[in-house]
Amino acid sequence: MTVFRLDEAIAVLERTPDTLRTLLDDLPEPWTTCDEGPETWSPVDVVGHLIHGERADWIVRARTILDGGERQPFDPFDRLAQFEASKGQSIRVLLDEFAQLRAENIATLEGLALGERDLDKTGTHPALGRVTMRQLLATWVAHDLGHIAQIGRVMAKRYGAAAGPWVAYLPILGDRPRRDA
Repeated sequence: MTVFRLDEAIAVLERTPDTLRTLLDDLPEPWTTCDEGPETWSPVDVVGHLIHGERADWIVRARTILDGGERQPFDPFDRLAQFEASKGQSIRVLLDEFAQLRAENIATLEGLALGERDLDKTGTHPALGRVTMRQLLATWVAHDLGHIAQIGRVMAKRYGAAAGPWVAYLPILGDRPRRDA
C-alpha cells in the first residue's frame, strides 16, 4: 500500500499547469477543440473543468474539513460548469488562468501547514459520505493525472483513423467514457 505524502502530492500538483501548457499552448485549434464525439470533453473543456475545480473544489473542501469537519457537508460540485464558464475562451487564456489559480492554491495548501492529524480530519461529501483530508488531497492528484491522460487520449483519437492498421497496437484509441459518467 502506498502511503500518502503531502510533499509528493504537491510535487505533482504544481507541475500540472506546465504539463498542460507544454502539451496544448500554441497548437492549432483543431487539437485543442477535438473531442471523442457527443457528450465528451475537448482539451479546452478539460482545462475549463480544472479551473472550476481550483475555484470551487479542492481548497474550498479542505477548508471545510478544517473549519467544520463533518458538521458542514461539502457543497455539491458542478462537474459541467466549464461549458458555460469557459465558453469562447482561448486555450492560452485558460492555461494562464489555471496556472495562476493553481499557484495560489498550492501556496494556500502549503500555508495550511497540515500535519498528520490534519490529514486524518474528516468531512462529509454529498455523495460519498465521510472522507478524510488525506483522501481529498490524494484525489486531487489522481484527478489531475486522469485529466492529463484524458487529454492525451482525445488528441490521439484525432488521428486514430489515419493510423490505419496500427490502430491494433494503440490501446489509447479504444472506447471512450461519457462526460457524465
